[in-house]
Amino acid sequence: MKLQTQRWIDRWVGQLLCAGLSVWARWRGNANPKAPAQVRHVLVILLSEMGSIVLAGPMFAALRAKYPGATLHVLQLKKNQEVSRMLGLAADEHLHALDDKSGVQLVKDIWRFMQTMRALPLDVVVDCELFSRISALLSYLSGAKLRAGFTPHTQEGLYRGSFINRAIPYNPYQHISKQFLSLVDALDTVQGAPVHKAAPIRDLPARTELSVDFTADELNSYKAKLAADHPSAVGRKLVLLYAGGGILPERAWPADHYARVAQGLVAAGHAVGLIGLKDDAALAADLKSRVASDLCLNLTGYTRSIRELLMLFHAADLLITNDGGPGHFATLTPIQTMVFFGPETGKLYGPLPGLRGAQAKIFESGIACSPCLSAYNHRLTFCDGDNQCLKRIAPDPVLQEALGALAVPAVGA
Repeated sequence: MKLQTQRWIDRWVGQLLCAGLSVWARWRGNANPKAPAQVRHVLVILLSEMGSIVLAGPMFAALRAKYPGATLHVLQLKKNQEVSRMLGLAADEHLHALDDKSGVQLVKDIWRFMQTMRALPLDVVVDCELFSRISALLSYLSGAKLRAGFTPHTQEGLYRGSFINRAIPYNPYQHISKQFLSLVDALDTVQGAPVHKAAPIRDLPARTELSVDFTADELNSYKAKLAADHPSAVGRKLVLLYAGGGILPERAWPADHYARVAQGLVAAGHAVGLIGLKDDAALAADLKSRVASDLCLNLTGYTRSIRELLMLFHAADLLITNDGGPGHFATLTPIQTMVFFGPETGKLYGPLPGLRGAQAKIFESGIACSPCLSAYNHRLTFCDGDNQCLKRIAPDPVLQEALGALAVPAVGA
């Protein structure tokens, strides 16, 4: 199903369903129930992009600490499950999926999911989606007694019902990882939104609380394979560039700027690897032709899974990337990272400190219209394709930052 179709259904049909369910919930009463004496099953709804899973790592750790004896369930879109499975967020049988490729399949999956949750029964649900109506509806239909989620409070046009009984206002001035933690804190109060003054003061998490275990033999074998496949990079520091924009092309730093940085890195004697999905192959081929050196490697499609991508990060020294999943996955490895933000902001979605405490370097231009994507406009930009917020981040200062990062040992090395 197309993304725009999903948004239309969520906006118009979703609001009607939320209104009807709110009336039903009010008629049934018990709007602010007490927490169960024993929490047996907890569900986290996280339908967003894969990078959000990493940013939610501290929240998962807080839930486990809060309910050590509970079984944790995770509901995601089927296409995003690879990361959760790799990170062991829940047992395989407790990872639940919705397939959004077609409307019929999506309805079938929702029905099956509801039956599964109500048979448990479920005690707590944490809805991490910002203003999605389908996730709000699922949080109620799951049968959970406590339902934590975001509320727009008095914001017009973002209605998602009044049945979330542990609601907190979405705060566009706080990093999303802190807001995910606030959802866990909200489970302790019956005051409801917008009153949430008893919550603890939290700093930005110093780590993701997530890890992927690799054996030394596994990493060494991968490095040997990389060396055999690309001998020109042997004995050189390897810099990975992710120039694709993914599902939001307006997040991409200009290809000309990437080419300039790649040329400078190669001139300094470093190897450059162009990474991405198969859809990014044409862009990578164009960049490689501009660099015109065997030290520039086209690695699009080279990794067959997120786990292999992490092994590639272990084998490299620096990642330069657009806002998206790779910058967040990199925090699970020792690689240094530089990330471009424009349509969205690193203040809200910047990667958390990585393995050994390495902090990503964030580049933002600060142009007046940036950031333009938010929960309030459902990530529909008013930009006409001329993303000046990223074009104005000049390549030469980025190149100097990259050369400087490569000149010093990695944090904790």
